[in-house]
Order: sequence, then C-alpha cells, then structure tokens
Amino acid sequence: MTNAVWFVAIGTLLILMGTRPPVLQRLNLSPSMVYLSVGVLLGPSVIGVFHFNPLKQAHLLEVLAELAVLLSLFIAGTKMPVPFGWRAWRVPLRLAFISMTISVVLTAAFGYYLLGLPLGAAILLGGILAPTDPVLASDVQVRHMGDTDPLRFTLTSEAGMNDGSAFPFVLLGLLLLGSPVSDDLLGGWVLKDVFWSTASAIVVGLVTGRLLAQLVRWQRSLERTVPLLDDFLGLGLIGLTYGVCLLIDAWGVLGVFVTAISLRQSEITLARDEESNQRRGAFSASSHQPREIKPHGPGEVSEGSLRFKEPLER
Repeated sequence: MTNAVWFVAIGTLLILMGTRPPVLQRLNLSPSMVYLSVGVLLGPSVIGVFHFNPLKQAHLLEVLAELAVLLSLFIAGTKMPVPFGWRAWRVPLRLAFISMTISVVLTAAFGYYLLGLPLGAAILLGGILAPTDPVLASDVQVRHMGDTDPLRFTLTSEAGMNDGSAFPFVLLGLLLLGSPVSDDLLGGWVLKDVFWSTASAIVVGLVTGRLLAQLVRWQRSLERTVPLLDDFLGLGLIGLTYGVCLLIDAWGVLGVFVTAISLRQSEITLARDEESNQRRGAFSASSHQPREIKPHGPGEVSEGSLRFKEPLER
C-alpha cells in the first residue's frame, strides 16, 4: 500500500468510528470488532493489500501493544472512584492475585496433562491466557470519575492489577523452557520476579504519582493563571514510571496503574487540605467576616489527561 492509500484507509476508518453509524450502534459492535474486521478485509485472507509478518516485525508489534496497554491502565487508574483501603479493595485484590494464580495453575495443568505440553510451555500458556485484557474490557469498566458501581469498580481495578500479577508466571514459564526445575531457579524467581518486581512497582507508582500531584499543586499555587498541559503531564508520567520500572526490573504495567491511582488520590487529598486551610483562614480574628474562597476541583492532571487519553485509547 502506498502512503496515499494508507492515509485514505486510516482516515476513513477514523471518521467511521467517530460518527458511529446507526448500523454499528444497533449491532452494539465494540471498536475492537470493527478494527479486527477491517484488518481481516485488508489482509491477505481477503483483499491482500496489507501484509504484516509478526515474526519479522515483532519489535514494532511489541511496542504498539505496550503503548495500548499502558494507556488503558492509566485511564483505568485515574477513574478509580474510592481511595485505597482493604474494605473497598479486598475483592479486586483477591481476584487479581488469588483467583489469578488459581487460573494459571488450572490452565497450566490442562496444558501439561491433557495437551502434553512441556511444563514451561504449560505455565507460559496459563500466564498468557489467565489475565483479562484492560483494552478489550474497557466497555464494562468504570465509565467516569464519579462512577461508584461496585461491579464496574471491581472489574476495572482487577483488570489493572492482573497484568502485573500474571507477569511472574510468564517469566517462570520462560525460565523453565530453558532450564530444568531446581531450588535455585524457583528461589530466585520468588525473590526477584514475585516479591521484588511487584513491591518495587507499587512503590515507584505511589511515589511518582504523589510527586507529580505535589509539583503541580505547588506550581499552581505560585501562578494560578498559567495553564498546564495536563495531557502532556499524563503522558510524561506514564513514560517516567514505566522507564523507572524497567531500569529496576519492576513490573511496569503494574507501576503505571498504581501511579494513576496515586496521582488522582493525591490530587483529591491535596485539594481537600487546601480547601480546609482556606476555610480556616476565611474568618479573621477581628472581623469574623468571610473572605472569598476559590476552591479547586479534586481532579486536575488526572481529569485533564483523561479527556485526552480516552479518545486516544480508542
């Protein structure tokens, strides 16, 4: 395909999805189904104007998949309606870690005993198939920042965490494909790929989200009239968190999800603290006359970047 044909095809597809014709609405087709159908139509199975070799272009495919997942996880994290606490998060945590592990084990057992796969390949199959896809599950996730539906909250938070919880099993399967089972292999896997990579990703996400929220609050307190590019700040936070996680061998997908939650919750906390300080200072000791209070919304970078990234994800 020439560049001109590419522009025409992609432009037409974007206009089609932007207008959402009535036939698509009646059929209730998700964007992913439409994109898949167009790909099959243009691919070698039908028209044959587009050829893509996933083996030769595996690196490009990997980068594109990473970008899609990171954007989706960041969007899901910024829409989390409640602060972190065991009572509210116990169900998605059990789904993402306990149920996730059980699903991997059952899938691996099926592959090992019934399909006759090697142990490493069976575990790898379980690690790949067990987690739900945050991109494909976007239509059943939390719809907006004020959405408190418990079912959608559980699905969204579980989809954001299970990629990180499944990654250790993927690496275990790859390790067992190259080496036999041994105490040293399992011990190193537990210490590095399970505990260190998971805990460090959570710490990196919490710290980077909190620091950006404080930086933005501090800058806006100095000069309230200067607009900030929330979409750029959100993309920069994704890149910073994911890059730091890669440097220290942490799970980057989990870190990006945690940093989105940390950013939004930090903005809410800082906004409430500022509003409380304004209310305490609104009454002077002498006159007791109220002064004008200029409240700030709880969502700033998270809310602004969400408006940019949701269309970008689709």
